[in-house]
Amino acid sequence: MAPAPTVVALSGSLRDASYTRAALDHALGAAGDRGAETELLDLRDVDLPVFDPDHRHAGDADHLQERVRRADSVLLGTPMYHGSYSAPLKNALDYCGFDEFENTTVGLLAVSGGSFPITALDHLRSVCRALNAWVLPYQAAVPKSRSQFDGGRFVDEDLANRVAVLGERAVEYANIQPDPACFESGENVGAGD
Repeated sequence: MAPAPTVVALSGSLRDASYTRAALDHALGAAGDRGAETELLDLRDVDLPVFDPDHRHAGDADHLQERVRRADSVLLGTPMYHGSYSAPLKNALDYCGFDEFENTTVGLLAVSGGSFPITALDHLRSVCRALNAWVLPYQAAVPKSRSQFDGGRFVDEDLANRVAVLGERAVEYANIQPDPACFESGENVGAGD
Protein backbone atom coordinates (compact mmCIF):
# COMPACT_ATOMS: atom_id res chain seq x y z
CA MET A 1 0.00 0.00 0.00
CA ALA A 2 1.33 3.43 -0.98
CA PRO A 3 1.91 5.94 1.83
CA ALA A 4 -0.69 8.66 2.33
CA PRO A 5 0.06 11.75 0.26
CA THR A 6 0.98 14.94 2.06
CA VAL A 7 -0.97 18.09 1.21
CA VAL A 8 0.42 21.38 2.51
CA ALA A 9 -1.48 24.65 2.21
CA LEU A 10 0.11 28.12 2.32
CA SER A 11 -2.22 30.87 3.46
CA GLY A 12 -1.29 34.24 2.00
CA SER A 13 -3.54 36.17 4.37
CA LEU A 14 -2.31 37.79 7.56
CA ARG A 15 -5.77 38.72 8.89
CA ASP A 16 -6.81 37.14 12.17
CA ALA A 17 -10.30 36.33 10.87
CA SER A 18 -9.07 35.26 7.44
CA TYR A 19 -11.54 33.92 4.90
CA THR A 20 -8.58 32.56 2.92
CA ARG A 21 -7.44 30.50 5.90
CA ALA A 22 -11.01 29.29 6.54
CA ALA A 23 -11.34 28.20 2.90
CA LEU A 24 -7.96 26.43 2.97
CA ASP A 25 -8.95 24.65 6.19
CA HIS A 26 -12.07 23.42 4.39
CA ALA A 27 -10.04 22.18 1.40
CA LEU A 28 -7.55 20.46 3.73
CA GLY A 29 -10.45 18.80 5.56
CA ALA A 30 -11.62 17.31 2.26
CA ALA A 31 -8.04 16.18 1.50
CA GLY A 32 -7.85 14.56 4.93
CA ASP A 33 -11.15 12.78 4.27
CA ARG A 34 -9.46 11.29 1.19
CA GLY A 35 -6.65 9.91 3.35
CA ALA A 36 -4.03 12.64 3.00
CA GLU A 37 -1.82 13.96 5.76
CA THR A 38 -2.46 17.70 5.81
CA GLU A 39 -0.77 20.79 7.15
CA LEU A 40 -1.62 24.48 7.03
CA LEU A 41 1.39 26.79 6.80
CA ASP A 42 0.05 30.03 8.21
CA LEU A 43 2.41 32.77 7.05
CA ARG A 44 1.55 34.77 10.20
CA ASP A 45 3.63 32.19 12.07
CA VAL A 46 6.60 32.13 9.68
CA ASP A 47 9.43 34.65 10.07
CA LEU A 48 10.24 35.70 6.50
CA PRO A 49 11.90 39.07 5.99
CA VAL A 50 11.36 40.67 2.58
CA PHE A 51 13.20 38.38 0.16
CA ASP A 52 16.81 39.29 -0.59
CA PRO A 53 18.64 36.82 -2.85
CA ASP A 54 21.83 37.49 -0.90
CA HIS A 55 20.10 36.12 2.21
CA ARG A 56 18.09 33.13 0.97
CA HIS A 57 18.20 31.42 4.38
CA ALA A 58 16.94 34.34 6.48
CA GLY A 59 14.46 33.78 9.27
CA ASP A 60 12.38 30.61 8.85
CA ALA A 61 13.15 30.24 5.13
CA ASP A 62 14.85 26.84 5.49
CA HIS A 63 11.91 25.53 7.52
CA LEU A 64 9.39 26.81 4.94
CA GLN A 65 11.35 25.33 2.05
CA GLU A 66 11.66 21.95 3.74
CA ARG A 67 7.94 21.75 4.51
CA VAL A 68 6.97 22.66 0.94
CA ARG A 69 9.59 20.33 -0.56
CA ARG A 70 8.21 17.34 1.41
CA ALA A 71 4.67 17.91 0.15
CA ASP A 72 3.16 15.79 -2.59
CA SER A 73 0.64 18.58 -3.26
CA VAL A 74 0.64 22.24 -2.30
CA LEU A 75 -2.45 24.43 -2.05
CA LEU A 76 -1.80 28.14 -2.45
CA GLY A 77 -4.48 30.39 -1.00
CA THR A 78 -4.61 34.15 -1.29
CA PRO A 79 -6.87 37.11 -0.83
CA MET A 80 -7.08 39.23 -3.97
CA TYR A 81 -5.38 42.60 -3.48
CA HIS A 82 -5.54 45.11 -6.33
CA GLY A 83 -6.24 42.37 -8.87
CA SER A 84 -3.42 40.04 -7.83
CA TYR A 85 -2.24 37.82 -5.00
CA SER A 86 -0.93 38.96 -1.64
CA ALA A 87 2.55 40.22 -0.81
CA PRO A 88 3.08 37.67 2.01
CA LEU A 89 2.44 34.81 -0.45
CA LYS A 90 4.68 36.41 -3.09
CA ASN A 91 7.44 36.74 -0.51
CA ALA A 92 7.09 33.09 0.56
CA LEU A 93 7.16 31.94 -3.07
CA ASP A 94 10.30 34.01 -3.68
CA TYR A 95 12.06 32.00 -0.97
CA CYS A 96 11.08 28.80 -2.78
CA GLY A 97 12.08 27.63 -6.23
CA PHE A 98 12.50 24.59 -8.42
CA ASP A 99 13.67 22.42 -5.52
CA GLU A 100 10.35 22.99 -3.79
CA PHE A 101 7.92 23.13 -6.71
CA GLU A 102 9.24 21.33 -9.79
CA ASN A 103 6.89 18.44 -10.68
CA THR A 104 4.81 19.11 -7.56
CA THR A 105 1.04 19.22 -7.84
CA VAL A 106 -0.30 22.68 -6.96
CA GLY A 107 -3.90 23.75 -6.38
CA LEU A 108 -4.99 27.38 -6.40
CA LEU A 109 -7.56 29.19 -4.27
CA ALA A 110 -8.36 32.91 -4.25
CA VAL A 111 -10.72 34.90 -2.06
CA SER A 112 -12.18 38.28 -2.88
CA GLY A 113 -14.31 40.80 -1.03
CA GLY A 114 -15.84 41.71 -4.38
CA SER A 115 -16.13 40.01 -7.72
CA PHE A 116 -14.58 36.80 -8.97
CA PRO A 117 -10.79 36.85 -8.25
CA ILE A 118 -9.72 35.47 -11.62
CA THR A 119 -6.63 37.66 -12.10
CA ALA A 120 -5.12 36.54 -8.78
CA LEU A 121 -5.57 32.92 -9.87
CA ASP A 122 -4.06 33.66 -13.29
CA HIS A 123 -1.03 35.35 -11.74
CA LEU A 124 -0.44 32.44 -9.35
CA ARG A 125 -0.81 29.95 -12.21
CA SER A 126 1.88 31.79 -14.18
CA VAL A 127 4.30 31.75 -11.24
CA CYS A 128 3.73 28.03 -10.63
CA ARG A 129 4.22 27.18 -14.30
CA ALA A 130 7.49 29.16 -14.26
CA LEU A 131 8.60 26.88 -11.40
CA ASN A 132 7.65 23.79 -13.47
CA ALA A 133 4.92 22.81 -11.02
CA TRP A 134 1.98 20.71 -12.20
CA VAL A 135 -0.91 23.10 -11.63
CA LEU A 136 -4.34 21.55 -11.29
CA PRO A 137 -6.70 22.70 -14.03
CA TYR A 138 -9.37 22.92 -11.32
CA GLN A 139 -9.18 26.02 -9.15
CA ALA A 140 -11.42 27.49 -6.46
CA ALA A 141 -12.58 31.06 -6.05
CA VAL A 142 -14.55 32.64 -3.23
CA PRO A 143 -16.09 35.94 -4.37
CA LYS A 144 -17.97 38.28 -2.00
CA SER A 145 -16.29 36.51 0.89
CA ARG A 146 -17.91 38.52 3.71
CA SER A 147 -21.27 36.96 2.89
CA GLN A 148 -19.91 33.43 2.31
CA PHE A 149 -18.91 32.54 5.87
CA ASP A 150 -20.51 32.31 9.28
CA GLY A 151 -18.13 31.59 12.14
CA GLY A 152 -15.43 30.39 9.75
CA ARG A 153 -17.78 27.95 7.99
CA PHE A 154 -19.26 28.24 4.51
CA VAL A 155 -22.93 29.21 4.33
CA ASP A 156 -23.33 28.20 0.67
CA GLU A 157 -23.22 24.43 0.15
CA ASP A 158 -22.29 24.71 -3.55
CA LEU A 159 -19.34 26.97 -2.77
CA ALA A 160 -18.25 24.70 0.09
CA ASN A 161 -18.35 21.78 -2.33
CA ARG A 162 -16.27 23.64 -4.94
CA VAL A 163 -13.57 24.36 -2.36
CA ALA A 164 -13.69 20.78 -1.06
CA VAL A 165 -13.14 19.47 -4.60
CA LEU A 166 -9.86 21.41 -4.69
CA GLY A 167 -8.65 19.42 -1.68
CA GLU A 168 -9.87 16.18 -3.23
CA ARG A 169 -8.06 16.91 -6.52
CA ALA A 170 -4.87 17.69 -4.58
CA VAL A 171 -4.99 14.12 -3.25
CA GLU A 172 -6.15 12.52 -6.50
CA TYR A 173 -3.27 14.04 -8.50
CA ALA A 174 -0.64 14.16 -5.74
CA ASN A 175 1.65 11.69 -7.46
CA ILE A 176 0.99 12.43 -11.12
CA GLN A 177 3.88 11.60 -13.40
CA PRO A 178 5.46 14.74 -14.89
CA ASP A 179 5.54 15.34 -18.61
CA PRO A 180 8.86 14.96 -20.42
CA ALA A 181 11.11 18.02 -20.22
CA CYS A 182 10.34 20.69 -22.80
CA PHE A 183 12.43 23.42 -24.39
CA GLU A 184 10.86 26.07 -22.14
CA SER A 185 11.76 24.22 -18.93
CA GLY A 186 15.42 24.20 -19.94
CA GLU A 187 15.32 27.92 -20.67
CA ASN A 188 13.66 28.97 -17.42
CA VAL A 189 16.40 28.35 -14.90
CA GLY A 190 15.39 31.02 -12.40
CA ALA A 191 17.25 34.06 -11.16
CA GLY A 192 20.95 34.10 -11.95
CA ASP A 193 23.89 35.60 -10.13
